[in-house]
Amino acid sequence: MHSIPKLVALATTFTTALAAYQGFNYGSTFTTGAPKQESDFEAEFKAAGNLVGAPAGGFHSARLYTTVQGGTANDPISAIPAAIKTKTSLLLGIWASAGDAVFANELQALKSAITKYGSDFASLVAGISVGSEDLYRISPTGIMNKENPGAEPATIAGYIKQVRQAIAHTPLANAPIGHVDTWTAWVNGSNRAVVEACDWIGFDAYPYFQSTMANDISNGKSLFDEAFQATQAAVGGKPVWVTETGFPVSGKTVGQAVPSLKNAKAYWNDVGCSLFGTTNVWWYTFQDAAPATPNPSFGVIGSTLTSEPLFDLKCQKDVNLSLEISTFSTSVTAPSGTASDSPTDIGGSPSETGAGGPSSGTGSTGAGATPSPTGPATQGSGAGSLSGSVGAALAAFMAALLAV
Repeated sequence: MHSIPKLVALATTFTTALAAYQGFNYGSTFTTGAPKQESDFEAEFKAAGNLVGAPAGGFHSARLYTTVQGGTANDPISAIPAAIKTKTSLLLGIWASAGDAVFANELQALKSAITKYGSDFASLVAGISVGSEDLYRISPTGIMNKENPGAEPATIAGYIKQVRQAIAHTPLANAPIGHVDTWTAWVNGSNRAVVEACDWIGFDAYPYFQSTMANDISNGKSLFDEAFQATQAAVGGKPVWVTETGFPVSGKTVGQAVPSLKNAKAYWNDVGCSLFGTTNVWWYTFQDAAPATPNPSFGVIGSTLTSEPLFDLKCQKDVNLSLEISTFSTSVTAPSGTASDSPTDIGGSPSETGAGGPSSGTGSTGAGATPSPTGPATQGSGAGSLSGSVGAALAAFMAALLAV
């Protein structure tokens, strides 16, 4: 007879591993500038959801930069019906750096989406981001790097208030609202009004771009952790969501950071695998070579849409958990004396481009700038499905549970 506490511990581990949103960033256009259509988003969401070797829970969430469909004034983005079809959760984006008229169109697109798609849409919304790196772009670093126009803290705080008013008494009334920016913006006290207006804080960090520091890949995790902890300390206990981070698979060397598949995999292992399942994460990115390859390029797949990644996405903690569950289930179902229930271990931003509209970007900054709304989810809690060996292990675990 095997211990119930052991079974409960394994069940708790699974629950924890599936407790956070896991996804990628998605732009509203291709690198040619052509707007993505519903079928394009649907294909991307399906490919991301089926990524080979993905961590437990898979990638079933999508962060958007704009709510407006490319090529229209204020129609809702076609990523929304694609998300409904694929049960992909959404971190909605509202572009906030192009002035009041453009913001009004974003707000109208959001209202139209609520009216058109109702609870089917609202049930998939992880949150709403009002703006993306607007505060960074008005900082000395952003200005020096000739980034797109940004927005003042008071403007962003005012826009957040408008969004709250727009969604009140609608199916989206309880959606948490935040703002996405570089970590350097969050630790700047002059941006306090935005912190106070947010329910959650969107954190962008790219050690690759931190060329004024020792940013060799071996220091990637320490630079990320320092930025994350500094942000947490600055925002007064508000939840910090990782809205962008990643390491390029190809492109120019910045400081000591050298893009390569090997280094992208190392950053994934060190940073990504430490976050997946416990922190809301939207990785940068699933695909940015669509079809042209930017410099640098951060995509985990290349220019062909596929579920086969450029490097191994498996996290060691998932491999170990899979083996532990398989061992446990075998010990439960095997004849007495033939198995042990002891676990077995094995060794083992791009910058904004274009003025006030979504587009893919390839610039760089010390803080790590990112793409604008047009350039490049889990269902419910972020736990849409399991993948690879962990999924198989869960099946074995459930068999063990039934046998107890």
